[in-house]
Amino acid sequence: MKKLYFIICLFKLLLFNFIATNAEESNYRKAYFAGGCFWCMEESFDKIEGVIRSISGYSGGDLENPTYKEVTYKDTGHVEVVEITYDPKIITYKELLDIYWRNVDPFDKFGQFCDKGKSYRSVVFFQDKDEYKMIQDSIKKIEKRFDEKIVTFVWRFKKFYKAEEYHQDYYQKNFINYLAYKSACQREEVLKKIWN
Repeated sequence: MKKLYFIICLFKLLLFNFIATNAEESNYRKAYFAGGCFWCMEESFDKIEGVIRSISGYSGGDLENPTYKEVTYKDTGHVEVVEITYDPKIITYKELLDIYWRNVDPFDKFGQFCDKGKSYRSVVFFQDKDEYKMIQDSIKKIEKRFDEKIVTFVWRFKKFYKAEEYHQDYYQKNFINYLAYKSACQREEVLKKIWN
């Protein structure tokens, strides 16, 4: 009898935790940004308070379930993207957008930093009219500041495809390789030159 009681209590506890977690998750929102290498974009957003998680993937094209090789070496229309899950009670979409701009070169039409080609273009994806307006307002503000045309694309979000597992959290799992790549690309130097 005690064993049955224990199992029932355990089941109730697990069910309560599941319901509480799902209720919390339903209050979160998602944002989609392409800024060249998705490893670097993950690192940029993961350290921000209010960001729950970032996932590397692909978006913008028509090919379903694309692979890294297909996106990089074929014309799938996809770009490397990060899916940002965030808590809007802690951070707003506009604040995420400001962080995004500070981590890309919005004037490079060929890609980002040392990564060139269609799959590395900078793209901001919008999901509704409010996001679209915030994006357009931020573009006008940056163009006015620099007196230069932004070449970052603004695309309606359709679907996100998660990248292969070895790409997820690459900057943490392969720290030395990641630092070597990032240093060779001079990402931080270029960003400082643009934004400081």
